[in-house]
Amino acid sequence: MNDLSPTRSRRKLRPSATPYVFAFYMSSIMALLMCFVITAANAGVNPQYLGNVLKAYQLAMPVAFVCVLMVRPLVVRLVAITVHPH
Repeated sequence: MNDLSPTRSRRKLRPSATPYVFAFYMSSIMALLMCFVITAANAGVNPQYLGNVLKAYQLAMPVAFVCVLMVRPLVVRLVAITVHPH
């Protein structure tokens, strides 16, 4: 493989960071989607809609990140109970 390939030239985190990276991406995406939906349901889509979504996201994203970190061990156990191993 070429030493200049894109995957080799990028800096990546260690595998031990996986739970935190997963929690960051999951919480970021889910919090944003929920802010879009809940803001539309509560205040409607109006000229201030996007600003209201972003204002809600400022609170929702850090809360969602902490929540994902907290519930991850429980979810891993529930999945293990529910899904057959390889």
